[in-house]
Order: sequence, then structure tokens, then C-alpha cells
Amino acid sequence: MRTRLHALLLLVLLLLVPAAACTSDMAPAPDRVESARDVTDAVLEAAGPDANWLTYGGNYAEDRFSTLDDVTRDNVDQLGLAWTYDIELRGGVEATPLVVGGVMYISSPWSVVHAIDTRTGERLWRHDPGVPRIRGRLACCDVVNRGVALYEGKVIVGTIDGRLIALDAETGDVVWEALTIDPDEAYTITGAVRVVQGLAIIGNGGAEYGVRGYVSAYDADDGELIWRTYTVPGNPADGFESEAMAMAAETWSGEWWIAGGGGTAWDSIIYDPDLDLLFIGTGNGSPWSRNLRSPGGGDNLFLASILALRPQTGEYVWHFQTTPGDHWDYTAVQPMTLADLEFDGRMRRVIMQAPKNGFFYVLDAETGEFLSGQEYIVQNWAEGLNLETGRPTDRPEAVHAEVWTLITPAALGGHNWQPQSFNPETGLMYLPIQEGWVERSEPPDWVYTDLEIEDHSFGPRVNNVGHQSRYGARDDAGFLVAWDPKAQEARWTVPLLGYWNGGTMTTTTALVFQGGGDGRFVAYDAETGDQLWEVSTNLGILGGPVTYLVDGQQHVSVAAGWGGSRGRSGAPYGEAANYEQQGRIFTFVLGGTEPMPMPQRKRPVNVPTLDLPADAASLDRGGEVYVQYCRHCHGAEGGSEGSMPNLQRATDIVHRNFEDIVLGGSREPQGMPSYEGLLDSEQVRLIQAYIVSQARETRAADEEASGGGE
Repeated sequence: MRTRLHALLLLVLLLLVPAAACTSDMAPAPDRVESARDVTDAVLEAAGPDANWLTYGGNYAEDRFSTLDDVTRDNVDQLGLAWTYDIELRGGVEATPLVVGGVMYISSPWSVVHAIDTRTGERLWRHDPGVPRIRGRLACCDVVNRGVALYEGKVIVGTIDGRLIALDAETGDVVWEALTIDPDEAYTITGAVRVVQGLAIIGNGGAEYGVRGYVSAYDADDGELIWRTYTVPGNPADGFESEAMAMAAETWSGEWWIAGGGGTAWDSIIYDPDLDLLFIGTGNGSPWSRNLRSPGGGDNLFLASILALRPQTGEYVWHFQTTPGDHWDYTAVQPMTLADLEFDGRMRRVIMQAPKNGFFYVLDAETGEFLSGQEYIVQNWAEGLNLETGRPTDRPEAVHAEVWTLITPAALGGHNWQPQSFNPETGLMYLPIQEGWVERSEPPDWVYTDLEIEDHSFGPRVNNVGHQSRYGARDDAGFLVAWDPKAQEARWTVPLLGYWNGGTMTTTTALVFQGGGDGRFVAYDAETGDQLWEVSTNLGILGGPVTYLVDGQQHVSVAAGWGGSRGRSGAPYGEAANYEQQGRIFTFVLGGTEPMPMPQRKRPVNVPTLDLPADAASLDRGGEVYVQYCRHCHGAEGGSEGSMPNLQRATDIVHRNFEDIVLGGSREPQGMPSYEGLLDSEQVRLIQAYIVSQARETRAADEEASGGGE
């Protein structure tokens, strides 16, 4: 166990930026502190979590509730644009900005960190960690990053290639760097760092590619690894790291460790300073299907679970598993929120979560006791929950078999990573939710496959989803729901234009802010759901909004940038579908008068005149190579309408330089890696021929649909 005093923590935090940037919004340091926990509490209270936005979820409870009251239901329609900031990279922007002392810190695609003056929107510095762009092939769900952490003059970020980096908050220079993964394994980091008691806490992703999940704690001063806790057991022949892992192994069968096991902690991590407990959400198994992963059955702990750990040591305290023996990628890494609610006539400290599986859970935060649970979205994989234990009863026909079965929620869940917010004054949780359907079956001849990256293979433990999927059986839909966690029912519901939308923030003035996949940023009445204000950005919005003071004036900011699991190749909705999707931060203030910038309209499909193979055999071969190396980012037939470039719309200049882009790496700074060593010139030529053929077919279909083909 390790406990350290940081008596000057608040003072140093106030010096995150130059003295000229400090304002009266910042409170003075406390006279003294008694322990690391007292220091952390003092920072959050004295520095003013409302005047600033110091942590990913706004505070330790991660309720994203602000007591700032300048913007109200009566005047919210007077919000206008104060400034914008261009992120300059394609890819999903999922980060929540942090704000302190007049400076905004935000991460963006490829783990790039920006420091921005909150008065003007001008860049103070930008740090690109230099992630090799080829590593993007290991990111199942886009090269995103959800946020940074602030600690004693440092900005700490996790990178897509598994590093933890601390930057000087004033200059952006690297203070320390730690590699958190084995680089020969297919791990990524997309989640926001949390700092607890002087420790930087981070998990990782990669369960789709066959890894074993864990969460790590590093000394926030120097990057030294303090502890690491695995979330699923490894090979019993190697021994178990703890009694908890030995217990978990009893719930697995077969040789699960060959495919890593999964259970990655890729998003939600929160801390309760009163209980001194760290809560970790864990993910799906590898492969997804338990029939393949653990053929003898079992709950497969600690997949799809909430784990309570001791923050100083990583020691297991309790767990609650939302989806025992998960077959469906129903992770429990979705946002968690702490609150005090009355149950059975007494106040309880609770943890609330709406994981992918479609049920909203309320647990006792101290013990993990199940208090209540109810469907927040349509689901058909379970008969329901045991009212005493919260354990679901699987529907036999929903368990994967060699027949096609219609399942909801789909793999992206009823609720994904998008932030929720809880307003203790209305007693409601504001949830971005989604209804999706998928047909699944298990292929009888399923085997492990390899994924080649750079000059080596990641072995027989990748690309192991372990089922076949067919989408489009039913229409998908998205909603904003005000959920009553005590009554376990929706108070109001707002249908949204599309399935994939942004997170929420709520205020003491009974407002709820949310951005959408259609590019709109909207303020709702928190009590009724009535829309009170909107602005169109024409850029799909996914991340969580924040609010803070600048020179005593309340500002509201949100980061736009379409992408992520749904948006990497799929189009945004409404008018936003007509525009190229790149990252941009929008900041609003009462009386703001700046004009809204317009993104670039999408180019038409282009069919260049080039000397390329056109015979069926060459095009078939080009399509095969395209699917293996290109489809993950650029979508089917090269026709991505999401955050990645649509290759059917590529200009003549792109086509003239096609080999230099693919093999020479000329656009690597923009995110396109070199495939030198993986592809040769002839394969690149076949890929290009295939793309041009698909563009020709698309243009012909468009002309026919418009009457031009008659």
C-alpha cells in the first residue's frame, strides 16, 4: 500500500497556465491538508468544479451536473457563438474538454492534445504523440480519445498505441512517458485518464483482437507503475495474480486464454473519496461467443462487470456482473454515476449504469448489492432480471447457434460510451440511447485468424469476433431519455434523427444540453423535454458538452467530429450528411455574435480516366485486397460516408498520387499510413482499379435514379 502527501497540489494545479491567464474564478488554496484523499477533495471543492471543468465527468461522481446559473430556461435562446477551434484531423472526436484558469485542454483523433485560450479560441500549444498511423488498424472503433486528466501542472493522456504521456500544462512539453502495454499485443487506449490519490488510472481496449484486459495505476509524478489488476484470469499453468483471479477462473472452461479472454476496461473509471473505492467497468469476451470462448459454459468473470477496487493497491473488493457469460458484446464499460438516493426508507450511496445490455442498474456503491434494475430500451436476449440478485435469465434462442437469430440491442448496445448526466434536483438521469437490431449466427467452421501489422503478425488471437452478423433487419433509432432511477421508468423521451448521438450535460437551471449525429446542438427543458434552443454545426457531435466561467461569464462548449464505431464509415444524419466531417470545437455565450462556419460540402463521385485493369478477374482480386486492407476505414466498395475519406469521391490529384499515398506514406500526417511491406505496386494498382470501377457503378446508379440514364 502506498500513501503520499501532496500539500501543494492545489497551488500547483492553479499554476497549470501562466499567471496572466488566471482569474478570480480560481479559489485560494486550503490552509492545510491531512491526507492524499483530503488533498484531492480540496482541489475539487476549492478550485470550483463549476467555475472550471476539472475532470472527465465534471467531478468524482461524474454526474456532469453544473450549478452555474447564468444560462436559464428563459434566456438560453440568446446563446450565440463566441468562437470555434479547428482540430484539423479526421476521425471521431469523442473527448470531453477540461477547463481550468482560462485554458481548455482536449484530446482528439490519434491522441493529439490541444491547449486553447478560452477567451479567444486561439491555440496555445498542440502535442502530437506521433502514433504510427498503421496502428490504427488495431483500433476496432476509430482512432478516438475521450479525454485527458489534469494533475499538478501536468496534462496526462493515453495514446492509441498504449502509452501514457504527461505533458507540461503550460508548454505541452513531455514530462514523462510510460508504455502501458506489450507492443506485440493488439492493445489500444481510447479512454480518458483519471487521477486518484496521485495515481493516473488507465485501462485499454482490444478484446476484438484477442487480448487480456487489465487496469493500471501509474505515479502521476513520474510515470512509475504502482499496480496492475487483471480483469479476467490467464492460463492457470502460469499461476494466478490474486485470489480474485483464482475465483474468476472457476467460472471459465476450455482454453480461454488462447484468445486472451477479453474483459478490457476501455472506458468508465470513477472514484468515491468517501468510500475510498475505485470502480472499473469491464468489457466483452474474446471471442464474443461464450460457446467458442468457454465451451463448458460459466459466467466468465469478470467480463461485462463493475469491479470495485482499492485505489492504492488495485485490490478486489466486490463485483457485479451485468451479463453473465456474455455472448453479445454487452459490455459494462458504459458511464457510471454516483449519487445519494433513498431506497427502502434510507439514503444509500449508489452507483448507476445503463450498460449495453438494455437494463438500467442501481447498485449499493459500498457493497455492490443490487438495488433495482429495469429495461431502459427494448431488449430480447433476456426474459428479465431476478429482483433479488439482478441476474438475468437468458432466452435460449438468443444464445448463439447455427441459425440466424434476430437480437436487440445490437453490438453497439442500447447505450454506448456517450456520457450520461444526472441532475440531483430533478432526480433524473439524461441518457443518450439507441435501438438497434442484428441477425447473428455462429459459423460452424470458425477459426482464429491473423492480422498482419508492419513487419509482424499479432498471432492467432485477433479478428476473433466469432459470429456472423447481418444488419438491416429492422430500422435503427436514437433517443434522449430522462430516466428516473428510483422509479426505474422514463419521465420523457425525445426521438432523435439518427442512431449515433452525443453525450449530455445538465444544469441547476433545469437545462439539458446534447449534440446529435445530425450536427445539431440542442438545449432541452430538463423537467419536460421541451426543446428550448438549437444551433446547427453540420458536423456530427458525439462527445459531452461542458460549461464553465470565463471572466465571470458562463460559457458552453462542445466538440464536434463524426466517427467512432458507427460513424467511421456510416454517414451522419440530416443536413450534416452533405458535408465533409472534420473536428471542430464550438463555444457559446449569451449574446455571442460570431457567424457559424460552414464545413466543406462533399465532392461528387469521381471517375478518373486512367490506364487501369478493367477485366473481371483483376477487379475481383482488387476487391479481395481492398476488403483485407482498406475496408475497415474506407467502408464497403470505398464508399465511406462517415469520418474517413470516401475513395469514390477521390480527386484526380489523389488518383495520380495513389501509389505514393498508399506505399510512400505521403499522407501519413493526416492519418493514412504507409502500407510498404504489406502491399506491393501491383496490389495497389488492383485496389485503385477496383475503387474506380465502384465509382463508375455508383455514378451510373445515381444517373439512372435521377433520370439521366434513360
